[in-house]
Amino acid sequence: MQIQVKCGCREDSCPEWAIVELQGAVEAQPSFRDRLQNLEIGCLCRPSSEEKYTFTVGYHELSGSKVPLKKPLLVLKKKRAFDPEESIDSDPNSSRMELEVIGIIRQRILFKTRPKALISKPQPTIKEKKVTPPGPFGN
Repeated sequence: MQIQVKCGCREDSCPEWAIVELQGAVEAQPSFRDRLQNLEIGCLCRPSSEEKYTFTVGYHELSGSKVPLKKPLLVLKKKRAFDPEESIDSDPNSSRMELEVIGIIRQRILFKTRPKALISKPQPTIKEKKVTPPGPFGN
């Protein structure tokens, strides 16, 4: 089977994507396991003009940097290509498949350090001794 790859945009105008690479595993809570598509897991920020990034997930913050890929990757969308010469009654599984380029990945954002906890320990309370002034009789 032959699969054609189409790109409607020019190479320099193709949307740029990036890969977010985390060390370890991101596990969803049991209540979200059946609804993972479009699930927001955190906030990705670039706080300055540098190539440093922060990724905040719950009460954890990760620090990472942008790293170029050795070879770029394409983001593809699979579509059926209908041939006008084919009859309408023909088998739908026999139609041609095309892959449309919807983006290109040249960078990855790498988070390789352990997360920093955003919750700090509560400050210990210091009890002050209450000093009572001496009474009128020197007590």
